[in-house]
Amino acid sequence: MKTATLGPAQRAEALARMAERELDILVVGGGVVGAGTALDAATRGLSTGLVEARDWASGTSSRSSKLIHGGLRYLEMLDFALVREALKERGLLLERLAPHLVKPVPFLYPLQHKGWERWYAGSGVALYDGMSVSSGHGRGLPVHRHLSHKRALRVAPCLKKDALVGALQYYDAQMDDARYVATIVRTAAAYGAHVANRARVVGFLREGERVVGARVQDVEGGGDYAIRARQIVNATGVWTDDTQALIGERGQFHVRASKGIHLVVPKDRIHSTTGLILRTEKSVLFVIPWGRHWIVGTTDTDWDLDKAHPAASSADIDYLLEHVNEVLATPLTRDDVEGVYAGLRPLLAGESDATSKLSREHTVAHPVPGLVVVAGGKYTTYRVMAKDAVDEAVHALDQRVAECVTEDVPLVGAEGYKALWNARARTAARTGLHVARIEHLLNRYGSLTEELLELVVADPSLGEPLAAADDYLRAEVVYACTHEGARHLDDVLTRRTRISIETFDRGTRSAREVAELMAPALGWDGDQVEKEIAHYQKRVEAERESQRQPDDLTADAARLGAPDIVPL
Repeated sequence: MKTATLGPAQRAEALARMAERELDILVVGGGVVGAGTALDAATRGLSTGLVEARDWASGTSSRSSKLIHGGLRYLEMLDFALVREALKERGLLLERLAPHLVKPVPFLYPLQHKGWERWYAGSGVALYDGMSVSSGHGRGLPVHRHLSHKRALRVAPCLKKDALVGALQYYDAQMDDARYVATIVRTAAAYGAHVANRARVVGFLREGERVVGARVQDVEGGGDYAIRARQIVNATGVWTDDTQALIGERGQFHVRASKGIHLVVPKDRIHSTTGLILRTEKSVLFVIPWGRHWIVGTTDTDWDLDKAHPAASSADIDYLLEHVNEVLATPLTRDDVEGVYAGLRPLLAGESDATSKLSREHTVAHPVPGLVVVAGGKYTTYRVMAKDAVDEAVHALDQRVAECVTEDVPLVGAEGYKALWNARARTAARTGLHVARIEHLLNRYGSLTEELLELVVADPSLGEPLAAADDYLRAEVVYACTHEGARHLDDVLTRRTRISIETFDRGTRSAREVAELMAPALGWDGDQVEKEIAHYQKRVEAERESQRQPDDLTADAARLGAPDIVPL
């Protein structure tokens, strides 16, 4: 299989190819579900297109808690089917589909009551582990263990001594959500899908009642394309209702947005060898290991304002700090917060007013001929959602189509990853890079790491770290543009890397160096470099201002003070 590159030339070619002849499937939406749907369709031998209005994973799929998990709290809701399905997917991703991207992560659950709580919570975690093993893909993670008060504090010295009487420790998994989506997109392209980001659907083509295609605007180049397809899949997440409105038809269900915010703090602010899971009155709170940082989240509140840039208010930040500080011996303050990000969960609208009680199940519908809609669900079960969406679409194709095979299709970078990991010391000696750098690359690119190392051989300066964000090599910036579809400075600082949330300056000190590295790959002149830097700085300032506002309305207004797209 040839590894696909998603540079500017390939993007232009993909748009032209999609407009040349009728596709079997056109997927609208480049989040995890849309990308997964394109991969599913392409690997069944269907001619497939994928378009995304902004950048890959620019919405919900880059702003999650970055966990691949069964959803322990759904056991308490007796939603056994959802947990069983998610645990199977977790195992598949860890063992077969993406071992380079999905990694085990331990969590400590502090117990606050003697006797009954250990029995109650322990039974739930034991069931969780049992369901994982019974799925056939759960043997790669350690089983849970019970800890005394003393052992729990040894594992997590950050906790107040009176915040627990003991603890349980169990394992889930995590990944870089934006990188994961970009990898799915590249995998779909490698199997023949035509993919284009910054390509917005502005309307649908109709023949009578039937939807036969979409009108797509090239947001970068300004061109318009009429892309015909036998079936279109609407996988636009929280924008599902907006996309449905383009055909002038009421959907069979509605999607409601729930906002979740996360804080990023340096590793040394919380002294622990394990993540934490804490109960709040509304939901659960995670403290998640994240490289040289911790992610603290999340909230769960209704959101009906701007979907593209959900804003975290001062009240949101105070809520998380207040709740995490209830158990920390050394409290976190605003000064400890490096990054803040807010995302929207696409929940199927139900009878309950509380978003935390809305379903995380997904639904697939065929509201009009030629158009399939998939919505709801959770990140971990994206592959199942994609399968169900394509299954629904092929019913109307009037031809024999192969069954889903994505359970056995590793993402690009997975094949050979373990062998390269075992040889990482030799690779470090060969390239002159520190072994920690090789490990960093392998856990972000897998066996595609060799492509980045080739860039370093051609230009040794690319083997140097970024001056103001030294977790990342300069080669990663160039590679993001030539191979991963990055089109703007924001794409690289926010999604191809996570510099925007991992540095106290939110990436502004890296902006010029990164923009100047991107310029040759994307054909920017000096004026465009300055536009990109100015746009990014305005975006960061708008986000900072929104985080000083007292509530959602004022935070949203402040965030909208920065423009969305940089004109080329």
